[in-house]
Amino acid sequence: MTLYLNHFGLQREPFSIVPDPSFLYPSPKHRQAVAHLKYGFDREGGFILLTGEVGTGKTTLTRIFLKSLPAHIRVAYVLNSKLESSDLLASICHELDIDLSDQEGVSHAKICTDAIYQDLLITHADGKKTLIVVEEAQNLNHGVLESLRLLSNLETETNKLLHILLVGQPELLPILAQTDLRQLNQRVIARFHLQPLGQKEIANYVNHRLQKAGAKQPIFKVECERVLYKLTGGIPRLINLVCHQSLLAAYSNGSDNISGSLLKSAASEILPDCNNRNPLGHGRWVAISILFSSLFVVCAATYFLTQNNGNVLFHKNLSSTPASITEKKTAPELATKSPDGDKSISGRHAIEVIQNSESILSPEERLLELWVSGSMSWNMEKTYAEMIDSFELTLSSVEGLNFEDLLKIDRPGIVYLVEHTTEQAVLLTEIDGTELILAAENGSRTMRYDQFVKSWDGSFKYLWKPPQGYGVLKKGMSNRPLVDWLQTRLMLIDNKYEWVITGGHYTEAVRLRVVEFQERHKLLADGILGDQTTMMLNKLTDKSIPLLRRR
Repeated sequence: MTLYLNHFGLQREPFSIVPDPSFLYPSPKHRQAVAHLKYGFDREGGFILLTGEVGTGKTTLTRIFLKSLPAHIRVAYVLNSKLESSDLLASICHELDIDLSDQEGVSHAKICTDAIYQDLLITHADGKKTLIVVEEAQNLNHGVLESLRLLSNLETETNKLLHILLVGQPELLPILAQTDLRQLNQRVIARFHLQPLGQKEIANYVNHRLQKAGAKQPIFKVECERVLYKLTGGIPRLINLVCHQSLLAAYSNGSDNISGSLLKSAASEILPDCNNRNPLGHGRWVAISILFSSLFVVCAATYFLTQNNGNVLFHKNLSSTPASITEKKTAPELATKSPDGDKSISGRHAIEVIQNSESILSPEERLLELWVSGSMSWNMEKTYAEMIDSFELTLSSVEGLNFEDLLKIDRPGIVYLVEHTTEQAVLLTEIDGTELILAAENGSRTMRYDQFVKSWDGSFKYLWKPPQGYGVLKKGMSNRPLVDWLQTRLMLIDNKYEWVITGGHYTEAVRLRVVEFQERHKLLADGILGDQTTMMLNKLTDKSIPLLRRR
């Protein structure tokens, strides 16, 4: 093997099938899977589910997840899933260092369960959490699954005491979908089905492993990407087997690179059915995984859609390797520095004013309609504040603003203009370069920037939609729904953001990420999740939000 490594200038074997977290290719699918696991563990207890075809990397992902857990987390790792209930419980006790004592007339299963419960109570009081991991969970019989469900019932008056991670092949999904296991299935708080790699990911996957092994020169020719996908269906373990065999074949032939034909020849020695392999053979599990993923609110993570960028080792360029009405404020949560692109507003070119009579609604009514999809019927029995509240919106009023502040708020709102000694409330709906689009009861018009700043009194009323459970969030405060919302938004914006296990607390780690976000978007970098930071997060992750400037 040493000669084979020396031949290609490698320091270690690049395509071993032994699960090695250091070799994990961080594809969007794998990052999303880890995020789902972390999200599930941050809940108050229950089942977490990770499924995937044989060889897709479930065990490696699990090890990476466990390695990321804080020190106060205890883990019981059960590798042998072909156990009866009493043996499984005994294995859990052994993993958690729980001493068992014989009790005459009491079953071994009850002795184990009682001991686990007492141990969980003690560790919970010490601020520790417990996770049980069961590999090859598709082999668990119904009796064992029911025993695990009963373990998940262990709780105090306010907290669940246990998380259980089931790792298994796709066969586990229909098992849990059976009627007699519906109670367990309903307690799955996070689930993810790991898909094979797509064809466009295979080159990056191979490059990643070769780089980790020390390769400096191209080895696989460009056609290998397509051939590998056809041979393996994108399953990482099969890719490793075929690539390893092809490296051996190339070494024995004295070749410095690998062609598609050599790859096929090497694969025929280890994959007898390689000519008949269909990469779409597991499509039915794709549909199942999509269904389950749609039930997972947070990380639904549409948020991880990237390509790996690295040095290319194939012979081609793979560069893509509750709402309230707020009182008037004197100053918004805004930094003094203006955002990029503001210079286009400073023009003084004359723009013709256009008027029409398209609207009979007041500016306040039109403002609300911008936030409501479709036409809305006005309930005359409700006040404007009640209407806003019914749509879970907040009306904010600020004074003493300048034009740059409007750009940072970036929401349609009501401004007061003084023209010819008359003050009029109008709705500012859009800013387009040096033009502003205004709407009033007598119609809409455009106004030049210089005319607007001369007439505007500096006040602004606008609507925005805070997340559920919103309140200003500072370091050390606890607000699980809001912290979860915050982390979800940060993940959607930055596909490299990793979910932080917080227990619902606004930890220093999360606060520092907020500071980075605020600095990047020229907000006041105080680490406080306030109105303007929340609005910016909304703006970047929700395309349905009405804005002053076009996206």
